Amino acid sequence: MTNYQIFGPFPPQKRFTLTGTIGVFFMVALVITSSLAQNGESKRSGDATQADPSPDKGKLHPQLETQRYPRYELRADDVLELTFEFTPEFNQTVTIQPDGYISLREVGDVRVAGRSLPAVAEIVRNAYGKILQDPAIAIVLKDFEKPYVVVGGQVGHPGKYELRGDMTITQAIAIAGGFNNSAKHSQVVLYRKVSPDLYEARLVNVKKILKSRDLTEDTHLKPGDTLFVPQSAFSKIRQFIPNPGIGLGTTF
Repeated sequence: MTNYQIFGPFPPQKRFTLTGTIGVFFMVALVITSSLAQNGESKRSGDATQADPSPDKGKLHPQLETQRYPRYELRADDVLELTFEFTPEFNQTVTIQPDGYISLREVGDVRVAGRSLPAVAEIVRNAYGKILQDPAIAIVLKDFEKPYVVVGGQVGHPGKYELRGDMTITQAIAIAGGFNNSAKHSQVVLYRKVSPDLYEARLVNVKKILKSRDLTEDTHLKPGDTLFVPQSAFSKIRQFIPNPGIGLGTTF
């Protein structure tokens, strides 16, 4: 007869039960499922953000937009047509005088030169508000001098050019035929009228702009701007520099 000897009990760290093993696997599965769910939610959130960008993205601040795309400023000889909705007897067509004023029927002279059309409409409404109750006035610019810029100095075709849309310094120089061989690219002068009796002058290093290809420094022109390209110092003395080819082959 064989005797069997039972050794035990087992130490606590050696005991394994089926119930405990199932519990461990259940907890691991729960953690994995929760992690996958969070990753899926994050991905959906990211996709939604990419698919639905902010509606304001790409829009300029109103002040920056006004600076980038300025309104036309009225000037002498521009013609305005004023239409009064409820009092047509005040309808009139006026021309801006050389001093910047217009003469309005029954209210006298008001200065409008240098202002945009919406600003002038407000001025006219305020002027007629003294004799009319809540005047409804529509103002239309009937005729005006076409905006222009002047490009002079050392360019291919100096002259006065119509300013159509947005134009920068380098574009204006290109339209005027580009620099000639005597041009000083680094000291182009921009003259701009800042008041009826005052101009400002600014040096623009076009050579640096073209070399760096950084067009953010390429100034946008305004109506009435004048560009002057000076002559380089070397071109001024070039005529006095002897030409090595002169005299070759001459016999005495």
